[in-house]
Amino acid sequence: MVNQESNKNLCLEQPSGTKIDLCPDYVGPRITNHRSPLHRLPPSRPDATIWCSMTPANPQLSTASRPRVGIPWRTSQEELSQTTKKLQYYFDCVEAASAEPVGISLHLPPDQRAALIRSLDAFVLPGAPSDVDPGRYGAVRRPKTNASDENREHTDYTILKHALANAKPVLAICYGCQMLNVCLGGTLYQDIASDLHTNIEHSRAGLSADALDPMHSARIEFGGELAQLAASCGLEKRDGGFAVEINTSHHQSVRDLGHGLRVAAVAPDGVIEAVEHEPHKHWVVGVQWHPERMKGDALAAALFRALVQATRAAAAHR
Repeated sequence: MVNQESNKNLCLEQPSGTKIDLCPDYVGPRITNHRSPLHRLPPSRPDATIWCSMTPANPQLSTASRPRVGIPWRTSQEELSQTTKKLQYYFDCVEAASAEPVGISLHLPPDQRAALIRSLDAFVLPGAPSDVDPGRYGAVRRPKTNASDENREHTDYTILKHALANAKPVLAICYGCQMLNVCLGGTLYQDIASDLHTNIEHSRAGLSADALDPMHSARIEFGGELAQLAASCGLEKRDGGFAVEINTSHHQSVRDLGHGLRVAAVAPDGVIEAVEHEPHKHWVVGVQWHPERMKGDALAAALFRALVQATRAAAAHR
């Protein structure tokens, strides 16, 4: 039996009691050609110091200001090689939602990492090709489990512990969703195809790098943050929830839910596609799909807008 007790108290929350004011007229991101924020950053090194602004987050953040949203690098190797192609999607979506994306190095000393994280208003945890170390949820590594990225894991854990303790909003995507679940004491299926024998192809295995993401249907459960967004986007109600088409690029998924999480969306084969942490109290949403790669999709864009709206609301209550 998997032991969940070791991780259960790693991330603690002080709920803010905020509720999101949705914007049903928003129909998708309008990403313009602009100079990339990442391209303005100097190269990172293993002994890197903080290379982005350390202006403290305003505790009374004005609704007219641009919240500062922290985004860690996807992998240690991408940071060292300055490979920004996939990370740029997240930066563009945060900018399209009227917030300022701030890169978080995976190679900062712990005190500098903590100082930077404290200065930020909200966070996006991006996807990654690595897998969470199974030891973090009491499991033995399986043959199809990818290598772990210790720097990314330490960074995400620091972010989540701070965000949950200070009621700062989090949008956790794919790998980030899995980290959120594990941080709260949950477990993962280490390989969906091997563990669940589903007919739905959830991963991009066998596809070329430039191939389009596979798509499949999912059901968004009533009653949470995602359901509010689905309703505002006019998604069809079907089979006890909202019907949605999502892209997919993951071979692992949530198994046992972490403390305080609820299922927010499921695939037809039962794979959990989204989770929420105590919805309508503290905006923390994890999705297995990649909204940053769904340009023009109303729900994908609404997720980033909701993150920014939640950030402004949370700041107003601090």
